[in-house]
Amino acid sequence: MDQNLKTSIWKQFGAAIDYLEDTITACPESFWQASLWLTPTARPEFSQFWYVAYHTLFWLDLYLTGAEEGFLPPAPFTLIEQDEHGPLPERVYTQAELLGYLVTCRQRCQTTIESLTDEALQRHCVFGWGECSFLELLLYNLRHVHGHTSQLNMLLGQHLGPQPDYVTRAREESA
Repeated sequence: MDQNLKTSIWKQFGAAIDYLEDTITACPESFWQASLWLTPTARPEFSQFWYVAYHTLFWLDLYLTGAEEGFLPPAPFTLIEQDEHGPLPERVYTQAELLGYLVTCRQRCQTTIESLTDEALQRHCVFGWGECSFLELLLYNLRHVHGHTSQLNMLLGQHLGPQPDYVTRAREESA
């Protein structure tokens, strides 16, 4: 696979992860359990800042494997996130726990992208929402991380004023 393409994918994917890191870091304890949205049909606990950040990291990690089968997140996280109608995790995860998970995911993402081959990009991936190539899954994953990060950042901005700047390219090392 072309090295320029790998570098470009990483710089943009890494930027989305760095933006998530900045946003999680900027969240004060008083907003850790604040809800991003309230709708009559949604359970409000699923929209809490910490949970949306955890959801984003869980799926970032899982999608980097390309398959649900065999995936196991690192402790203390569990597979409970795969059940969209299931319960919340047994407890609220801390900012430090999620930032630690983010570091793990960032490293895994960079390693995955650096090791890409043309064959790996064409690998067929199947999820409950549909089927795609691993290349499309990477792009979907990047959009998923960026979309939820923007939601989190907007919540903080609406209540606390200007928040972390948009990250245009991955940092050489995570802050």
